[in-house]
Amino acid sequence: MTADRKIHFVASQTEAAQRAMQALQARYDQSEMGEADVIVALGGDGFMLRTLHRFLPEDLPVYGMKLGEVGFLMNRFREDDLHARLNAADVVELNPLCMIATTEAGSEARALAINEVALLRQLNQAAHIRVLVNGSVKVEDLVCDGVLVSTAAGSSAYNLSAQGPILPLGTEAMALTPISPFRPRRWRGAVLPSTARVRFEVLDNYKRPVSATADAHEIRNVVSVDVYEAKDITLKLMFDPDHSLEQRILDEQFL
Repeated sequence: MTADRKIHFVASQTEAAQRAMQALQARYDQSEMGEADVIVALGGDGFMLRTLHRFLPEDLPVYGMKLGEVGFLMNRFREDDLHARLNAADVVELNPLCMIATTEAGSEARALAINEVALLRQLNQAAHIRVLVNGSVKVEDLVCDGVLVSTAAGSSAYNLSAQGPILPLGTEAMALTPISPFRPRRWRGAVLPSTARVRFEVLDNYKRPVSATADAHEIRNVVSVDVYEAKDITLKLMFDPDHSLEQRILDEQFL
């Protein structure tokens, strides 16, 4: 018989999520972070991303339950049988993207992205961005609203909205997708191996400033951005066997 897990509950600030957390804490107890062996997150996908970033140093698996508007990364909410669900859950291991952004002022900022790193124009004028892969120029001057690099797990989020490909989990790939490209007209992006290193260089950055975001972390007025998969960092998400992330990514291709 599998021992019950020690759970640390966290919840978004919505009334429904806070009320659910109180009920679950009363029923299953709340373990302190130093004693817990699993985190249960109550909310939507945005809250799940914030939870993964916040508790990255703890190296604990996270089991989410949907109490928000979007729940692609979450399981169905149910108060009953939580220990049994945790013991039966499948664990998906993900490597985040590392973003290294250099600003016009010369400062350097680093951030991790579980879904995507995106460059976006800051003003009404289109951005001009040079795209390099593994040090080789692939697009000399991409005229666009922006461009992004997505993980497989994040490929069904912003990347899909920008007409990028959905990547099944385990493909060891990432998507490079332009956002509203004007030139070159026929370039719609690329699927890259997860070992690739992507560099974006902002052209005419004074007249056409660009910001870079790693999930929700934004850096403004960037002149260059390097992106690569952080193979040394592993995030663990837990899913009910009948509600797997892999199946949901597959199903998104038929909606």
